[in-house]
Amino acid sequence: MQLHTQTVKRVLAISLGALAMIVVAILCAFLSMRLAIHGREVEVPNLAGRSDAEAAKLAKDLGLNLSVENRFYSPAVQPNHVLSQSPVAGSRVRRGWQVRVTESLGAQTVSVPDVTGLTDRPASLVLRRLQLDPGAVAHLPAPSPAGIVLSQSPPPNAKGMNGPRVALLVSDDETAADVPAFVMPSLTGLSLAAASARLSTAGLHIASTESPDDNPTPDATSPASPPDPAIPPDVATQVVSVNATITSQSPLPGHRVTRADQIHVTLSH
Repeated sequence: MQLHTQTVKRVLAISLGALAMIVVAILCAFLSMRLAIHGREVEVPNLAGRSDAEAAKLAKDLGLNLSVENRFYSPAVQPNHVLSQSPVAGSRVRRGWQVRVTESLGAQTVSVPDVTGLTDRPASLVLRRLQLDPGAVAHLPAPSPAGIVLSQSPPPNAKGMNGPRVALLVSDDETAADVPAFVMPSLTGLSLAAASARLSTAGLHIASTESPDDNPTPDATSPASPPDPAIPPDVATQVVSVNATITSQSPLPGHRVTRADQIHVTLSH
């Protein structure tokens, strides 16, 4: 009887020891996992008011990716300095996370030109020479020749603009009154391939792409390298990476577009 009791105690002791070892192993694994996850997290710094170069270096030093999402006029912040950011300062994110910033253009110094009466492409060139961006381009059936700028917003010589975009209303052939129209979807944050696939469902396509600090690339019609099947041939030669992220678009989300409208996007590096 005494031998049996000792055997039971020994088995119980071994079992408790094994259980304790299992608990310790699980706890160590949990702590290791927690340290591994949080060890790769960083706190998003405050980039507001910093120059583009300072913000880019600070983000890079923390293992974060910086991209310029938008540009606005601001009399209170110097040109080429950060106006705002997302995620906000103090947020905790993983290394490699993309921090999107809005850049200041400084106080508005350019006078908005009058491009009414021009065709849409020369009007766009006039705007770009003044460092203005063609915004949404809407079409309206009219008796005048197709492709003529009927009106613009902001109007000529406008003051107090928020951003450098000028939206254009362009004449279309009156026979186009029954042309199907669509609501422009939001492409910001999508890869070029994903955006092209989304637009293709409505028969729309991206006419041109550009980088934040590059001049617009002209439409291409003959790709120099095998194109990605999700990207239309007319933009295939403009793509540095099919996974480049779209940071801005024209026309803007919510605007009326037809299959004849040109869609332009800006890509992050």
